Amino acid sequence: MPFTLQIGDKAPGFELPATDGNTYSLSDFDSEVLVVFFTCNHCPYVVGSDEVTRKTAEKYMAKGVKFVGINSNSVNTNATDSFQHMVERMAEHAFPWLYLHDESQEVALKYGALRTPHFYIFDTERRLVYTGRGVDNPRVTSEITVNDLDRALEEHLAGEAISVPLTNPIGCNVKWEGKDAHWMPAEAVDLV
Repeated sequence: MPFTLQIGDKAPGFELPATDGNTYSLSDFDSEVLVVFFTCNHCPYVVGSDEVTRKTAEKYMAKGVKFVGINSNSVNTNATDSFQHMVERMAEHAFPWLYLHDESQEVALKYGALRTPHFYIFDTERRLVYTGRGVDNPRVTSEITVNDLDRALEEHLAGEAISVPLTNPIGCNVKWEGKDAHWMPAEAVDLV
């Protein structure tokens, strides 16, 4: 069985606390399209591309797309990934998405999150239509040549088939509890 969700799979449910003080579940989002992405506070690929992700989120919010970031990193592997640092980061940057904390890492396992950032686009029925990277150079945005997230959203909202529905996410490994910072589940190794 593949580690990460496959195109057409239903979005796994979750119930997670957010930096805004509320707890959210999948059913709380009734948007036309839902983008769930695994992210964190420190990874240079996340930090490098946050403003590009912001622009994409702002562009599509008015078109019925909701963005939800989830931090599943172990605070014991990287202390800057604590919930308090998440709250501080959102206060500083005011990103246009909810930022949820997956302390148990169960949600990351259900989705098969490989990297930070790792994006998943779900349609109205919450079936996966795109997964992978946001852009082709998240660390050095001045060198981006492809914005896969923007392209996939544009094609999907236009009622077209997504031309490239699957890409390899580019970023830092998810920091799994009790594992080396470079560890990845065996099922995931052949995907990246």
